[in-house]
Amino acid sequence: MLSRLCQSRWLLALVALNLGAGLRAGVSPRRPNLLFILTDDLRWNTLGCMGDPLVQTPAIDQLAAQGVLFRNQFCTTSICAVSRASIFSGQHERRHGIRDFVTPFSAAQWAQTYPAQLRQAGYRTGFIGKFGVNHEDAPVAAMAVEFDYWRGLPRQAGALFIDPKDSTQTHATARFGDQALEFLRGGDDKTPFCLSISFNAPHARDRKPREFQPDLRDESLYSGMTIPLPPAATDEFYRRLPPFVRESEGRARWTRRFATDAMAQGTLRDYYRLVTGIDREIGRIRAALAEKGLAENTVVIFTSDNGFFLGDRGLADKWLMYEESIRLPLIVHDPRLPPARRGTTCDAMTLNIDLAPTMLAMAGVRVPAEMQGRDLGPLLAGQRPADWRTDFFYEHHFDPARIPPSEGVRSERWSYIRWIAPNPLTEELYDLAADPLEARNLAGSPAHAAELTRLRARWELLGRELK
Repeated sequence: MLSRLCQSRWLLALVALNLGAGLRAGVSPRRPNLLFILTDDLRWNTLGCMGDPLVQTPAIDQLAAQGVLFRNQFCTTSICAVSRASIFSGQHERRHGIRDFVTPFSAAQWAQTYPAQLRQAGYRTGFIGKFGVNHEDAPVAAMAVEFDYWRGLPRQAGALFIDPKDSTQTHATARFGDQALEFLRGGDDKTPFCLSISFNAPHARDRKPREFQPDLRDESLYSGMTIPLPPAATDEFYRRLPPFVRESEGRARWTRRFATDAMAQGTLRDYYRLVTGIDREIGRIRAALAEKGLAENTVVIFTSDNGFFLGDRGLADKWLMYEESIRLPLIVHDPRLPPARRGTTCDAMTLNIDLAPTMLAMAGVRVPAEMQGRDLGPLLAGQRPADWRTDFFYEHHFDPARIPPSEGVRSERWSYIRWIAPNPLTEELYDLAADPLEARNLAGSPAHAAELTRLRARWELLGRELK
C-alpha cells in the first residue's frame, strides 16, 4: 500500500481542489458517502463503455463518462467466496485464508474489513444481496449486527424470483435496487454512509432449467439479434488446453450452455439481459441520490468479483488464470475530482484488493497494516506513483477434484500459469503484447527460457511475501 505520506498528499490534494474555501472559513470538510456496487461473474468487456456494441448499459456507460474507467483491473483469485473475502479485507487469499465457501471471517479479521472500519469511524453502513463469504444460513444471518442496514443473503442469494406466488414477479436484481432506495430514504443526510450492493446477477443458477433467467421486463431484449461468441470460443483453443483442464468443471458447464448454436445464443442473450437489468437499477439508485441532493458527495465504485468464460476455450464460468476469467470491469466516479479527470481512463494494473484501502482512504480512515492492496486515489487524480505494481500473484485452490488448482504471475506483458498438484506440474507462458488471446504457449520455447525462469522466480518470491 502507499506510504502514509502518499496517502496524506492525496487527501490534501482533494481538500485543496474541492474544499479549500470551506477550510479557510473554518468549516470541516464533509466525508464522502460511498456506494460500492459489486456484480457477480460479470465479464469485463460486456459493457458499452468497454466496447461491446450490442449490450445496453446506458447508466453504467454514463458512470464511466463521468468518472474514471480502469482498463486493467484484475482479481487475485477468480471465485466468488475468495474474491469477496479479498474485497472486504484488502488481502490475498494466502493471507486471509478463506479458500472455500464455509470458512468465515474471524472476529479479529472482520474488525479490519472496510465495512467494520468505516462503521467504527462513524459511517452508517448497509449491505444488500449476496454476502458470499461462508455459505451457511446462520453465520451469514449473524452478520446483521455488523451493519446498520442488513439485507444480506447466504449462498447464491436465493432464486432470481423468490416467490412464485408473487403476481409482480420481482426479479432479485430489482429487489436489491428497491432495498438500496429504502436504505437511502432511511438516512439523515448528515451522517456519511457506505452502502455495499452485491447483485447476484449475471451469475448462473446452476442446473436450473434456465440458468440465466432475466427480469420479465427484459425478455424481448436481444431477441432479434445474433450475439457473436468471443474470438477464443473455438475448438482450436479448447484442444490447446492441458488434458486435465479439458476434462474439468468448466467443460461440464460449457456442455449445458454452449454445446449448440441455439444453446449458446440462449445463454448469451439471457446473460446480456441480466447485465441490462443491473444497469437499470444503477440508473434508479443514481437518480435517487440526485433527488436527495447526495450525488455531489457520493463516490460510486462499480466492479465485479471475477470474470467469466462465455464459451472461450470451450469453457464456461471462471476459476482459471486466463484473461477472460481474471480481468474485471472497474469504474470509480468521484464527484469531488476536477472536471478534467471525468471521463478519463487508467491503464495502471489494479486489483480487487485495492478497493478496501481506497474506500478507507477516501473516508480519511487509517488503512490497516494488514491490508495488502493500495489506495487508488493517486491514479484517480491522474498521478501514477513510481512504485506502482507491474505484476501480481494469482492463486486458485478450491475443489481440486473438479477445478485444476493453479498459481501464477500476471505482469503488464506476460502471463505465467503454473498448474499444480493433484495434476502434473504444467506451465504456460504467454506474451500478451504479441498474443492477447493467449493462443501460443511459449513455456517450451528455448527463445523464451530466460523469461520463464524469471517468472518462476517471481512466482516463488511473491508466494512467500504475501503470506
